[in-house]
Amino acid sequence: MPQNILLVLAYLGDEPIAAALNIYHQTTLYGRYWGALRYVPNLHFELCYYQAQEFCIEEKIQFFEGGAQGEHKLARGFKPRSTCSFHKIAQPDFAHAIQAFVTQESQGIAAYTNELEERAPFKAQ
Repeated sequence: MPQNILLVLAYLGDEPIAAALNIYHQTTLYGRYWGALRYVPNLHFELCYYQAQEFCIEEKIQFFEGGAQGEHKLARGFKPRSTCSFHKIAQPDFAHAIQAFVTQESQGIAAYTNELEERAPFKAQ
């Protein structure tokens, strides 16, 4: 799978201080993991978004899925996009509790997505 990984590293001198790990294929880059050993202003955005966007442009990757959460993503060109996840919970009582939570959370996510859509800096098509 190394041909599908984009690892962006930041150095301070010879010392690596931060990294962003992305996984991609022909049409989509998925930005997922970030870590830093020290705080540097704006480094998160440089590694996680700007470098990944440049990679997508260079490689003609059509979609960049920047990960969950964050109003800050609107200012960086990301509109909210629904995603899904598939899990099987073997213990029935636990599965029912999780399903109840997911059902309730879905309503909140839908409202939050609508709010973000209203604040998106793009023209409606």
